[in-house]
Amino acid sequence: MAARKKNDSLLSTLQERFEKNEKRHPGLKWDAVAKKLEKVLAVVAEMESTGGEPDVVELNGVLVCVDCSAETPKDRRSICYDGEALRSRKENKPKTSALELAKKLGVEVLDEAQYAALQKVGPFDEKTSSWILTPPEVRKLGGALFGDHRFGRTFTYHNGAESYYAARGFRGFVRL
Repeated sequence: MAARKKNDSLLSTLQERFEKNEKRHPGLKWDAVAKKLEKVLAVVAEMESTGGEPDVVELNGVLVCVDCSAETPKDRRSICYDGEALRSRKENKPKTSALELAKKLGVEVLDEAQYAALQKVGPFDEKTSSWILTPPEVRKLGGALFGDHRFGRTFTYHNGAESYYAARGFRGFVRL
């Protein structure tokens, strides 16, 4: 009974956000979306609980539920890029990494194209930044990519994968 009440509460929050932000999903109707969300509700609950404010968006032709918080989700910040980077730090290690936490939550990390597409319904990350999925050839050289939105533009940058900052986290999504 408590689980059902929790699910109903989450669906109510998602519906309110969906209706408030129609520009993120033109032409979509809540009833059709709600049925798809119910299949991934446990994952969406994790997104919500870590500050993601998930909403439904079409990213490059794929319908997803993605983190739409104005800034990178608050409970996913101060983390390095991946487990390899975490293990390579000798001191001042963060608690986890973006890729490890994404796996634990059951979400995928946005890639560069998805991040740029999300910014078209945004803007997002005007004060923070978000790790984005890094191509293997960049990662092999010790780097990782992140993005933000400044000066009315979306930027992609690089950093050492082991770096972490209080204002950098990651945005995740789940396919619907």
